[in-house]
Amino acid sequence: MTATPVETEKKAPAPQAPAGTDRAARRAERKLRKLSEQDTVPHSMRATPAGRIARGLLLTAAAIVTIFPFYAMVVLSLKPSAAVEFPGSLLPWPLTGEAYDTVMNAQDVPRWLVNTLVYSVVSVVGVLLLASLAGYAFAKKRFPGRETMFWSFLSMVMVPYHVTMIPTFAMIAKLGGVDTYWGLIVPTLANAQAVFLMRQFIQGLPDELFEAARLDGCNEWQIFHRIVLPLLKPILATLGVFVFLWHWNDFLWPLVIGQSTDMRTLTVGIASLQQQNVPLNVVLSGSVIAFVPIFAAYMVGQRYFTEGVTASGIKG
Repeated sequence: MTATPVETEKKAPAPQAPAGTDRAARRAERKLRKLSEQDTVPHSMRATPAGRIARGLLLTAAAIVTIFPFYAMVVLSLKPSAAVEFPGSLLPWPLTGEAYDTVMNAQDVPRWLVNTLVYSVVSVVGVLLLASLAGYAFAKKRFPGRETMFWSFLSMVMVPYHVTMIPTFAMIAKLGGVDTYWGLIVPTLANAQAVFLMRQFIQGLPDELFEAARLDGCNEWQIFHRIVLPLLKPILATLGVFVFLWHWNDFLWPLVIGQSTDMRTLTVGIASLQQQNVPLNVVLSGSVIAFVPIFAAYMVGQRYFTEGVTASGIKG
């Protein structure tokens, strides 16, 4: 049986443009987009070649000033135990890992690292859970005294932390929370800044989503779990990085509540090493070990962190 002309037309493959043509089209599109973006900038505000060079030099100098303390910390931690001489001690030779062996083989440092991980990770989970629940309630629920309660809670931001630390310690001490994990963690879970950011983010979500979910038979917990939490991923990642950073670097509260050596965190423990005339390379190696988890947490949540900063309007 012979194919009809119509069937022949259907079976004929569509002509494909050469690969070089596609690349040329993409380059032309990028060039047009670049030109259109340049047209939106007034001519008087466009950077001159000298201005671009000056900007590059300024940014390079700022980057060097920012990175230099980290470079010095890493290099000096890898130096042998000897007197520090500048600038000779900042040269990347000779290097040795004996300071890291000393830190990791010490009896207290692994315990301090575990304490810091527990304090930071559990606090991040608790702060994000409580802040998201409170933010959802303040943003989308209607109940008497909602605004008064919210602004009263937010006013905690204006109260200096040192003012509330003494009564908080007295209360935790009466409850038997000194030198315990729960005494270290629980007082830090009520974070007014986190609640405020969650409330502002959830307030921008359309009410139609929640009304449609209720019409489908979802209860409040299902709405929060299936609708609110997936939409909160960027702001959760952003707050998670910030809260982890705050707790990992926290010094005053762990110093007050952890009165025994076994309950110290890394920040408190490294500060105590400086009082024991420990060599500088050992102290700096502990600082490097304390810095690595913070950097790793940022790298893991970098994409969500950028999205959250853009969406929530966090500056700095």
